Amino acid sequence: MRADHTLTKRGKRTPVDCGDLPFLIRRDGTWLYRGSPIGRKSMVCLFASVLKRDAEGQFLLETPAERGRIDVEDAPFVAVEVDWVGVGRDQVLNFRINTDQTIAAGAEHPLRIAHDMLTCEPTPYLLVRNGDGMFPIEARISRSVYYELVALAEPGIKFGKNVLGVWSQGVFFSLGELSPCGD
Repeated sequence: MRADHTLTKRGKRTPVDCGDLPFLIRRDGTWLYRGSPIGRKSMVCLFASVLKRDAEGQFLLETPAERGRIDVEDAPFVAVEVDWVGVGRDQVLNFRINTDQTIAAGAEHPLRIAHDMLTCEPTPYLLVRNGDGMFPIEARISRSVYYELVALAEPGIKFGKNVLGVWSQGVFFSLGELSPCGD
């Protein structure tokens, strides 16, 4: 056993903390290493497979041996395509993210809409996987995919408000409030 590792109570190794790593994930999903784009998708997929999020919300690349913090401009993944089967409550929305993983929206992978504090512009996200604590790892839904969701949307009620939303795996996801008639 190497001296720079510590063991937990269960005998698992704690990875060595390498501090800040020279990685950046841009808002458009481009992964950079030392300021240069990583051109091989297989390398991006490999790094994405060891991407974690700690209890403080920091993004990490973590293997059993080492871990280090990386910078992420928004979300580490981008939903670049949506396909759907069924209608209404029986509809299933399948999203393909930029690492070619397919994720079906539903109770385990909910959609959420954030709004820019200055412009109120909506930005939709899909939960890819949980992080440690309250900070998830998400995919930002691209604008073109969001427009497809809007085209599939139907009126509904969420938290007592009239909204436009979409169904997936029996869960209704609000895309935004409907304005009262005449506004």
